[in-house]
Amino acid sequence: MTAAQTSSLISVRQLAEQARTAARILRTLPTARKVAALHALAGALQRHQTAILEANAADVAAAEAAGLSVPLVARLRLSAESLQAIALDVKAVAALPDPVGERSPAQTLPSGIRVSTRRVPLGVLGVIYESRPNVTVDVAALALMSGNAVVLRGGKETVHSNAALETAIHEALAAEAIPPAAVQVIRDPARERMLELLRLDDLVDAIIPRGGAALHRFCVEHATVPVIVGGIGVVHLYLDASFTALEADVTRAAALIRNAKLQKPSACNALDTLLLSREALGALPRLAADLVANGAELRADPESFLVLQQAGVPAQVATAADFGHEFLSPALSLKVVGGLDEALDWIAAHGNHTDVILTRDPAQAERFLQEVDSAAVMVNASPRFNDGGQLGLGAEVAISTQKLHARGPMGLRELTTTKWVVEGDGHIRA
Repeated sequence: MTAAQTSSLISVRQLAEQARTAARILRTLPTARKVAALHALAGALQRHQTAILEANAADVAAAEAAGLSVPLVARLRLSAESLQAIALDVKAVAALPDPVGERSPAQTLPSGIRVSTRRVPLGVLGVIYESRPNVTVDVAALALMSGNAVVLRGGKETVHSNAALETAIHEALAAEAIPPAAVQVIRDPARERMLELLRLDDLVDAIIPRGGAALHRFCVEHATVPVIVGGIGVVHLYLDASFTALEADVTRAAALIRNAKLQKPSACNALDTLLLSREALGALPRLAADLVANGAELRADPESFLVLQQAGVPAQVATAADFGHEFLSPALSLKVVGGLDEALDWIAAHGNHTDVILTRDPAQAERFLQEVDSAAVMVNASPRFNDGGQLGLGAEVAISTQKLHARGPMGLRELTTTKWVVEGDGHIRA
């Protein structure tokens, strides 16, 4: 029986109902039980390595036969080394502080009641994602540690991989007497199953999509469950002239911009548009030559293109579509601006994810931090640091670019909420 046939035996609503029941147990689990389950999961990934890699090989072969792009196939592929890294990530989540149960200081009000808040899990999460089977384990680990049940819907290209990973996850849960319904995978890749999940507002507390802009837009347009939008957005870096006055700073800028664009071009926090102060144009040929030598494809506005053409650095003339665009590839657009004011106006119109300024002027840096309204704003640091692990959260389920509930990398704490606790002794309201 195929994975799709197996999943047809139970509806998405039934999966969510089972997750809802499991969530009531998860929210009461002590930290030690959750930590033990995560260590059991790390072990199960190693024990099931052969089955997981065989299932993944079948997915990769099908993806290549279907003509999926090289980057998508690369994200899909697992290896013994990557499984080991995933297991280590699970252990890293287990080592994080447990936010569930945190209490605010209690206050006694004039009425005599004592009030405080306690941090509690969201409940049931629906996570929809594409291509990367490691997300199945990452999200399962974060959901368990934060006391949430989760229903996972991966892309059709990962159906066998996710089925094998779910088997390992359920073995780990069983070892700690945790209901397997705490983590469930929708194995039927039909879009109708995703639509069912998006509309279960009586059972699912939040939908978290991980993928391209089309997936996020689809979820927002069709969901009745609240959707936490994230992971998409245009990343900008503004190079101020003060960071190009010294040779050493130009060297630092080249290394930082190279890291921002090329360390992992397919990441949502990779650089998309380099904004240059007109007074910094003299440094552009060196910066651009370094990028091209390392595989970048430059798409320059007329002013920067002329500078590159005169310096013999290859580049294309940018079109309007090259700006305000998330490339997820080695392509990078270049735009010359008159100074910080123009850079701020540009980012206000096109940014919301991660935006960076390179400057030696503290006043310019402070204005940038104050006026740029994005999920992460950085001074003299690569945008690749906008990541849960890099920002001290240990891991993340997504990078939220919305403003309600959570913004930026969503780790354990961002998968919880609070409830009010009121204590009295027969108190009544006057």
